[in-house]
Amino acid sequence: MTESRAPGFAGNITDLLATSTPAWPENLRPPVGAPNVVVMLVDDMGYSDIGPFGSEIPTPHLDAVAAEGARLTDFHVTPTCSPTRAALLTGCNSHAVGMGAVANVDTGFPGYAAELPPNQPTWAETLRGHGYSTMAIGKWHLCRESDMHSAGNRHSWPLQRGFDQYYGFLEAQTSLHEPHQLYEGNSPVNIDQYPEGYYLTDDLTNRAVEMIADARASDPTKPFAMYYAHAAVHVPMHVKPADLARFRGKYAEGWDIIRARRLARQQELGVMPPELGLPPLTEELGYDIPVWDDLTDDGKALAARHMEGYAAMVGTIDESVGRLREVLGRLGELENTIFIFLSDNGASGGGGHDVGTFNHLRNLDRSRKPNNEERIAEDLPRLDEIGGPASWPQYASGWATTANTPFRRHKFSTYRGGHQVSFLMSWPAGLPETAGAIRNQYAHVTDLAPTILELIGLPVATERNGLAARPLDGVSMAGILRSADATSDHTEQYYECLGERAYYAGDWEAVAARTPMTPFESDRWELFDTAADPTQLDDLAAEHPERVEALIAAWREAAEQNQVFPLADGSPLHWFQRDPLEARFATPITLLPETPTLERFRASQLIDGRSFEFKAELAGYQAGDEGVLLAHGGQESGYVVYIEDGLLHLVQNAWGQMIAAEPVTVPVGARSIRVRVEAPGKARWVASIEIDGHSVRDGVELVQLSWLVPFSGLHVGAMRRSPVSAALRARHGSFPYSGQLSRITFRPGDFAPDAMSMMIEQFKLMGAATQ
Repeated sequence: MTESRAPGFAGNITDLLATSTPAWPENLRPPVGAPNVVVMLVDDMGYSDIGPFGSEIPTPHLDAVAAEGARLTDFHVTPTCSPTRAALLTGCNSHAVGMGAVANVDTGFPGYAAELPPNQPTWAETLRGHGYSTMAIGKWHLCRESDMHSAGNRHSWPLQRGFDQYYGFLEAQTSLHEPHQLYEGNSPVNIDQYPEGYYLTDDLTNRAVEMIADARASDPTKPFAMYYAHAAVHVPMHVKPADLARFRGKYAEGWDIIRARRLARQQELGVMPPELGLPPLTEELGYDIPVWDDLTDDGKALAARHMEGYAAMVGTIDESVGRLREVLGRLGELENTIFIFLSDNGASGGGGHDVGTFNHLRNLDRSRKPNNEERIAEDLPRLDEIGGPASWPQYASGWATTANTPFRRHKFSTYRGGHQVSFLMSWPAGLPETAGAIRNQYAHVTDLAPTILELIGLPVATERNGLAARPLDGVSMAGILRSADATSDHTEQYYECLGERAYYAGDWEAVAARTPMTPFESDRWELFDTAADPTQLDDLAAEHPERVEALIAAWREAAEQNQVFPLADGSPLHWFQRDPLEARFATPITLLPETPTLERFRASQLIDGRSFEFKAELAGYQAGDEGVLLAHGGQESGYVVYIEDGLLHLVQNAWGQMIAAEPVTVPVGARSIRVRVEAPGKARWVASIEIDGHSVRDGVELVQLSWLVPFSGLHVGAMRRSPVSAALRARHGSFPYSGQLSRITFRPGDFAPDAMSMMIEQFKLMGAATQ
């Protein structure tokens, strides 16, 4: 009988099973008693929007987290979403891991690659490698826009970055009533029409509860880690009618009064010091925010309704916290779960203007720029639709300033309103000393990864797939969590967002007062004593010029070390300088009736800024055949071609304005319907229709849609998900075509002369001229 041992095999192998010695690989396991981890990230929520940080919005479940754990009052993220998410998951500065701005655009530079790098592990990958079950829920926004479709490269998708399970959306935003594209794992979720009363936050929370329950039943010895990234409270500020009703009348007093109350409550709670001043509503370089009493009655009615919807959304977030805590309690896991709650940046201002907007995407309409009075006149008749599926709402900038109480500015800004957020963390079994604690030490989102790993007792990974990883930029917060007297080990931090800059060093912070499209060298840097002046009201730059210069030099050194350059100068170049490989999406494609919804970005490349045409091939139209041939977009904007009662219709939804070509009769036996759309420039489209090669309609004036709209994707043979025409949906539902549709051939054409992609060199010259 011979004996042998395979390389790396610990047992013995003979000819016979009975005389061989088995051995099994030793799987990496977490430490005994390792806690579960839940990280809940909210989108665009302000510092003061939850009860533990001064809000009047009831958040009883977050109050319970604060009672069991710690509130960190000086916690910072980046000023915008994707960079914060990258820093949170990796523990590294966002530019250093290729996420210097939102992930939609890869500008062709390492710090702005719009995807996570191959060498840098996430804490989810580390935890999974040590025996954790890992789950991601909700918004991802950490892969290139050009990879968000079903044929996209998935190397920066959730399952490839450490999560066993994923359910959510890859975009920056989506409808909460009728999401444009959800994914389960690596696969798109194909659905024609959402059920009555569907609401995304409820759906995400249901899935989160199912994943937790399933994981605990499948292997009770295995701890889990969940990353739950809410769609709320990002635009669109959608809400369920019953939730909205609970806040009716709560904001009629306006932002001046609510803001002052929130500050008083923060001081009462101890999260802000006494005798703290509030920044003015309007600053030289900020948004112009009117005093509430200067609004008209109609303006106040609109603005108040938008804030009612926002408050209701915050309430749904709190309910999701309650549902997770309830299921963990029933499983006996609540005490041994690390629960972390934070926002990805400060509240978002600007897009809602003075009184809020019914359709935030209407800001992309290049054909017209309504003034305040025109917006009020257009939106007031739809007051009761705000928050519903026909809207894409954003609240007024005054409410964003209120949300960020007591700080200056908003999302995208490197003043503290852009990056100082509320933060809660509890672990009753492992950090009992934090129960009800308030910690005032500085901390940064890069500190989360090392904190989680230290509390569990796991090492920081030094490589990924054989590639050396960058050392973490964050440091563990375990010390400051355990002791109010501990000093923060995170002593310096740079900030940058689309050219805005700041640098924090201990008790001092320098911020560049930036005017877009001006030389960076001419920016005036302000200096603040962070301990005495957390709201950045007292500029001390003139008194300490040498300190300002030192902080500017430190910022530049950090920028060079972290791939921050080149800086965006404020021109559109950052958004429209694209990888030439994306041109492959602007080629003719064939769409079959069996083709699922073509994802938003992929479909946009067929029409964005350009002329286009599509031809529907029928197997001979018969009397009575009807339904949608093609629908592109949804209630936010889009166009649809359908046959009803023997007539062919071309209808456009231009940010809520319905434009319809005069219907034409479809002759029996017709085999092709062609729609040509020319883009002559100046935000115009001009459409024509042919049936079997014969012109039946021409000169149809439409509004050119671009960039994010149509948002809801391209549908063949039915009007799926969000309807381009709500009236058509009311008559026929998704209205699938009843005849025989063979295919639709879609052909993108030439760019309009003033298309953004035609102006890249001009944008470069604009930027260069300012430097």
